[in-house]
This record gives sequence, structure tokens and C-alpha cells, in this order.
Amino acid sequence: MSFFAILLALLIEQARPLGRSNPIHAGLRAWARTASRNFDAGKPQHGWITWGLAVLFPALVALAIHWLLWVFVGWPAAMLWNVAVLYVTLGFRQFSHHFTDIRDALEEGDEARARELLAQWQQVDASELPRSEIVRHVIEYSVLAAHRHVFGVLAWYSVLAAVGLGPAGAVIYRLAEFVSRYWRYRNRVGQEAVSEALQRAAAQTWTVIDWLPARLTALVFAVVGNFEEAIDGWRYHAQRFPNDNDGVVLAATAGAINVRLGGEALKVTALPSQLPEFSAGEADAESADSDSTPGREPEVAHLAQIVGLVWRSVVVWMVLLALLTLARLLG
Repeated sequence: MSFFAILLALLIEQARPLGRSNPIHAGLRAWARTASRNFDAGKPQHGWITWGLAVLFPALVALAIHWLLWVFVGWPAAMLWNVAVLYVTLGFRQFSHHFTDIRDALEEGDEARARELLAQWQQVDASELPRSEIVRHVIEYSVLAAHRHVFGVLAWYSVLAAVGLGPAGAVIYRLAEFVSRYWRYRNRVGQEAVSEALQRAAAQTWTVIDWLPARLTALVFAVVGNFEEAIDGWRYHAQRFPNDNDGVVLAATAGAINVRLGGEALKVTALPSQLPEFSAGEADAESADSDSTPGREPEVAHLAQIVGLVWRSVVVWMVLLALLTLARLLG
């Protein structure tokens, strides 16, 4: 069932993507605010309780609905519920239009337009970036967004679907990423400041939850790209990036298509109230510079290679899930 649910969700999301401003994401923001406002008392235990309510409670609700539909209505209704959950948590179209617009501007030679689009997407100062650095940042932001929107969700949904907990996996992964970033955002805004204990709990759990998906994404990138170079990048260059999990993904990407990634980070220029709140992959005001990986200077041609790398990775995931589904049916 997981194969068909993912396939349908991806097809629907391509045909009718979820808008940036939508009631579902607005509800999740309100839920995160409510949890922190009512349960965050500043102590470590309160941080863990608040995180559990904000992330685990919605996951348990999604799982309970899945089981109730399965038992009282039938597996088709349960699968449709899985499709709905994946449609909200999984998808390229929540960020891919930014990538496409910048790529088109670069291919047309309009670097000023590309800088403007990059600045609008990430709310950063891109006014002085040379062409190669525009490409480098677009690759990094897009790969991380693809990992968090697609491959990370696929990983936890697939793993937990094997034991009947699929919807919970998708919800936990996306909400864990969201609250870790959103509570940091709320603290920067200065309204209803979130305690250090809660921010620490959210950051620690997100690091743990993303550990396995980041390595699975890196492994799939290696399989569909330059395997030896991707694995070498993972082993020897992941530590060049400030975030361990992101470093694994970016280092493997650099090796898979032989491109130099890492370097000076762009600085957020927008007011806190103007920063994006929900979509993954946006720049973080706390992002840090990193050392560059080996590889060729980033070129516009690398953007097409990134598209191919990502879509080949999706095909590998779907083939593996199809084989597992077939084995289960035949067994």
C-alpha cells in the first residue's frame, strides 16, 4: 500500500501543488504556537513535554485515523488517508518553482534577475554574488529542500509503513523539522519568546530524526551519481559543513556530480516578520560559513545534473518500494 500511496501523492502534488498560504500549514503554525505558549515553562522537562505534544500528538492522531479507517471502512479508505497525509508532507512543488525560475534566468544570461530571485527565495543579500556562487547556493538550497520535502519523508514513511505506522513517520519527520526551525524563528521575532530548553530539545530531536534519512539520501545520490566520489565526499568532506546531517547530503551531492560546494554563507537580510515560516530549505540566520569540497567550479550545467540526480533518486526509491510491495503480495 505504501508504494501506491506515495505514487498517488506525488502525481497529485505535481498536478495540483499545495499553495504556500494554506489552512493546513496555518493550522500547524497555530498548533506549534499553542503548545509552546501553554506548556513551555523554561525547564528541560517542559521542553520535552512541549515537543512531544507539538510533534507526537498530531502523529498519533494521523495514525489513529489510519487504523480506524482500516478496521471500520477498509484498506482503500486507509490508503486514501495515507495519500492525503503524504500530499501535505511530501512534494517538490513547494520549492521547485524557485529553482526553475533562477535556472531559467541564468540560462538567459540575466544574472541580475537570478540574484533578485535568489534573494527573494531565501531573504538573503545576493547582490554581489558572481555567477558561480549563484549556482552554488541554488544547488545547496535546492538539494536540502529536496531532502527535507521528499527523501526524508519517504524514508520515515517507508520504514514505519513496514510495521503499519507509515502516516506517523511522515508527520513526525516534517513536524520535527518544522518546530525546530519555527520556534527559533519565533524567538528571533521576539513575540512569545521560546525558552532555550525548548529550542534545545527541538534541535536535538531533529538531529536524531534526520540522521538516518540524511544518510539514505546520500547513499541513493551515490548510487545514481558517481558512486566512488560521492562516498569519498561523504566520508572525508561531510565535516566541512556546520550541520552534520546536511553535511552528509551536500558532500555526497558534490561528489555525485563533481561540483564544488561549501564556502561563504549568505546572510539573512529580511526582518524576522518577513522570513518564511514553514517551507523547508530556506536560509537560516544562524547558518555558518564552511570549507569548500573538491570539485569543478559550479556552472549552470550542474543545475540540470541536479534535476537528473534528484529524479533518478526518486525512481530508485519507487522501484525499491515496488519490489518490496510485490514481494509482500507474492509472499
